[in-house]
Amino acid sequence: MNQPTTPPVALVTGAARGIGLAIARWFLDQGHRVALIDVDAETLTQTAARLKDALGDQAHRLLALHTDVSDPAQVSAAVQKTVEAFGRIDALVNNAGVATFKPIGETSFDDWRWVMATNLDGPFLCTQAVAPTMLAQGGGSVVNIASISGLRASTLRVAYGTSKAALIHLTKQQAVEYGNAGIRVNAIAPGPVETAMAKAVHTPAIRADYRDTIPLARYGTEAEIAHAVGFLCSAEAGYVNGQVLAVDGGFDAAGVGLPTLRRPIQP
Repeated sequence: MNQPTTPPVALVTGAARGIGLAIARWFLDQGHRVALIDVDAETLTQTAARLKDALGDQAHRLLALHTDVSDPAQVSAAVQKTVEAFGRIDALVNNAGVATFKPIGETSFDDWRWVMATNLDGPFLCTQAVAPTMLAQGGGSVVNIASISGLRASTLRVAYGTSKAALIHLTKQQAVEYGNAGIRVNAIAPGPVETAMAKAVHTPAIRADYRDTIPLARYGTEAEIAHAVGFLCSAEAGYVNGQVLAVDGGFDAAGVGLPTLRRPIQP
């Protein structure tokens, strides 16, 4: 990849809050220019304002774009605006994701398509849209945020887990094809992370199960996921391509499910 003569550029989807925001902050701390993409316009506006205040006279390094990653036209427009503003895109982090936690029999087709549209269609569309710019500049790095649920099955996650498993395979497909042109594509599979969503939906029993099951006996932090993403986008990971890095405290290695979530299917 040709080294940029201006600060490198990262485009992060689902960046208005949580893990996506932590990733965006990591890039900003490293001196990157950053484009934030999110479908939640209100939260995105508030987040961008806070970040720009913190950046002060460096606020020009931040661009916020209200975008639905499942919409091809919106994705294309967001990438075009990023290139117009910054001139290049060195890193793409496909972090935007949604989830519905229901038994298989209660998961509607609308639920299924809603999850797939964001979690799988989004990374396909965003990577496809960014690739021409990366190819023209000699390469780049893409990181897809999958999940430990894409590596191991779990109850109540038929749509979410399947979307993340498919994203892991998409990562490998992208790595094989784009790697020939200098674009590395890898995935992060986070385990349980201390996010606002986890705090809202994980009951005390579920949290206790995770502590008992994960070898490190704790949830991960958003910053820990961001640092792993940063490594994969850095020159230090220059020979890493088509890989899935589980950042999960050893959860996948333990191979044990959560008793609290296991319930018999009702007739």
